[in-house]
Amino acid sequence: MSKRDYYEVLGVDRNADEKTLKSAYRKLAMKYHPDRNPDNAEAEDKFKEASEAYEVLSDAQKRQRYNQYGHEGMRRGQDFHDFGSVNDIFDIFGRQGGGGSIFEEFFGFGGGGGQRGQQGGERGKDLRIKLELSLEEIAEGVEKTLKYKRLTECDVCSGSGAKPGSGSSTCGTCGGQGRVQQVSRSVFGQFVNVTTCTTCNGMGKVVKDPCSKCHGEGRQKGDTTVKVSIPSGVSDGNYIPIPGKGHAGRFGGRTGDLIVVVAEKEHPVFIRDGDNVLYDLTISYPDAALGGEVEVPTLQGESILTIEPGTQPGTMLRMRDKGIQRLNSYGRGDQIVRVNVFVPTKLTSRERNTLKELSKSDNIAPSEAQKKEKGSKDFFDKVREVFS
Repeated sequence: MSKRDYYEVLGVDRNADEKTLKSAYRKLAMKYHPDRNPDNAEAEDKFKEASEAYEVLSDAQKRQRYNQYGHEGMRRGQDFHDFGSVNDIFDIFGRQGGGGSIFEEFFGFGGGGGQRGQQGGERGKDLRIKLELSLEEIAEGVEKTLKYKRLTECDVCSGSGAKPGSGSSTCGTCGGQGRVQQVSRSVFGQFVNVTTCTTCNGMGKVVKDPCSKCHGEGRQKGDTTVKVSIPSGVSDGNYIPIPGKGHAGRFGGRTGDLIVVVAEKEHPVFIRDGDNVLYDLTISYPDAALGGEVEVPTLQGESILTIEPGTQPGTMLRMRDKGIQRLNSYGRGDQIVRVNVFVPTKLTSRERNTLKELSKSDNIAPSEAQKKEKGSKDFFDKVREVFS
C-alpha cells in the first residue's frame, strides 16, 4: 500500500506551524497509543503512521525535503533510518535532544522501547560522531574505521552490577518488573503511567553486594573500534545509526546507539550540485578560437575534454558520468564544465602589435548585434538549463 500524505495523516494543512503539528499529533497519539489499545493491530499501525508523520514534519530540514520531493525524497536514503516497529519510533523520539522522549513530555509515560530496557535497568545514551568526508569519498562510497571512547559493560560483573559470586533478590516494590504502574483518570479517559522503580533503578532485582570495579552500575570506561560503510551519494547532515555501539546502560540496561553524522568537506576545485559536480575551466584566447583538447580534473582522475573551435566564454560542457554515484541507485551524475577565457594583463611589444593587427580583422571584432546581446545568465541558472 502507498503511504498517505503526512499532512493528511495528522489532519493539518501544509502551512501548519510547530504548535499546530504538535497538538494534532498529541490527539492522535492519545487515541491510538498501544497502552490504550492493547492487542489492537489497526490502532498500532495508526499510531506508527502518525509518529512517522510527526517525526518528519517536526524537523525543518526533513519537512522541506518532504514538501519538495514527497515520500520519494524520504525513501532515497537521505537519513538512513528505516521506520520499523513501534519500538523504533519510540527510540527515535527518545533520542531527540538528548532528553526524555516526546511521550514522556506529552503523557508522562514511556513507550516500551524508550529509555528503560525490557530486561530492566536504564538504557545507555546514544553517541554522536561527526565523520568528515571528501567529495571523492562521497562520490564512490567508503569504509571508515572509527575509534572512540564510551561506557562499556563492566568486565568484572558482566554488567550485572553485583560482585562476582554474590547474589541478588527480587525487588519487593516492583515484583521484579523494574517498573511500577499507576492508573489515573482524566477528561481524556484512563491513563496508565509507567515509571521506573526507584528501589531497584529498573533492574527488577536488588544487588546485595555491589561490584567493586563499577560500584554497582554495571559499566566502565573503555575504547571501542567500529567499521562503518558509507554509501556513495550521501549529503552533509545525513546520519547512519549503528545499533548497540553507544554507551552501555546502567544496571544492565540496553546499550545505546552510535549515530554517525556525515560532514562534507569543502572541495578546493569542485562545487557539488546534487549528484553533479561543477568545475570552472580557464583557457587561453587562442585555445577558445582554435579549439583542441585539454586535460581537466574529475573526481575519478584526470580526463580529456574537447574544446570546439569558437567556444565562447561561459559555455557549459557536460562530461557524462563524471559526477557522484547516486545514493541507493544505479548510475551517477555528470560533471559540468564552465569555460572561461583568460585575458592577459601584461603583454610584450610583439604580442601587443600582433593583437593590434588581429583587431583590424572583421572576424576578430564583435558585430553590432553581438554587442547588443544580453549578459550571460547566472552560473547555476545555466547549469539547471543544461539538465532540464
